[in-house]
Amino acid sequence: MMSSPASSSVVSEKVEKTRSLTGCAAVLVGDLAITAAAVLGMWWTRDTRDSVAILSSAFTAVTSMTTAYFGIKGISNTASRVVHVVPSQGGD
Repeated sequence: MMSSPASSSVVSEKVEKTRSLTGCAAVLVGDLAITAAAVLGMWWTRDTRDSVAILSSAFTAVTSMTTAYFGIKGISNTASRVVHVVPSQGGD
């Protein structure tokens, strides 16, 4: 029994939504882990110079991981839309 294009589209949308939510959750958990490690590191050292180094490193890590996720996700979504829009260029 073959599935109709409409039901296939609904399944694809659900899969994409699940991928997006899972990816976003992974980035959020990673950001929280980095933040927790930075807070613990600052609490453990209790030195101003060390705290600045820890905070700047944590900020850099959170920023790069979050930016990478959204950049890759944005490009992936754009590429997916382009592939579905471009007509095939076969001969007659």
